Amino acid sequence: MSFSSRSRVPGTPTLPQGETVASYGTYLEAQRAVDHLSDRQFPVQLVTIVGTDLRMVERVTGRLTYARVAITGFGSGAWFGVFVGLLFLLTSSNAGILFTSVLVGGGFGLLFSVIFYAFTGGKRDFTSQSQIVASQYAVLCQTEKAGDARQLLRELPGGRPGPGAPAAPTGPVAGRPSDPSATYPQPGAPGAPVPPPAQPTTPTQPPRYGQLAPQPGAEAGEPRYGQRAPQPPTTQPPTPQHPTPPADQQD
Repeated sequence: MSFSSRSRVPGTPTLPQGETVASYGTYLEAQRAVDHLSDRQFPVQLVTIVGTDLRMVERVTGRLTYARVAITGFGSGAWFGVFVGLLFLLTSSNAGILFTSVLVGGGFGLLFSVIFYAFTGGKRDFTSQSQIVASQYAVLCQTEKAGDARQLLRELPGGRPGPGAPAAPTGPVAGRPSDPSATYPQPGAPGAPVPPPAQPTTPTQPPRYGQLAPQPGAEAGEPRYGQRAPQPPTTQPPTPQHPTPPADQQD
């Protein structure tokens, strides 16, 4: 794999920059993807592996007893005794010093381990190993080379393309039936639903500068502010008509 002459690790915690070109379920798959890019002469110094949804996993390896504590303590002390014995052999030709250093170191390691375990009071009677595990590993690349990296990673199976990659539509396309075997009546055929007639719409234009904007309710005939409302028509009562006397009665 190629390395950059300048360290890309920032001095302060900073989020990585770039586009997601692929996602993998395990770290080994993400590592294999970066190695594949390196084999294709891709500038891998532009690539970053980001683990998301981090979890601390502690796997219990066994039960802790005095015998196991004593054996573990003797082994760690014996390794320290070997180191001390080799230092003594540089100044002396006696090979027994090495054997004595191993026994003394193992004895002290056994003694201290048992004493420390006794002080715990049995609060942790098991051994375990802790790891930081991510549920998903994303491979990021700088924007100028993201398209090339995405094209090369398509050769590896098992990866999920990033959001920038074109994907085949999985849902029904507008204007097409989701079921290919289904048949739909054509417009105008017998039994086809008749669409409602489209209502004519009058284009409305915004008022120009200096022009009075249309007031709401003007179409219904409502008076505007300061305008006198139309009064209902008044009906005059009919004038009573007096009968005209005959001519012989006028005299």
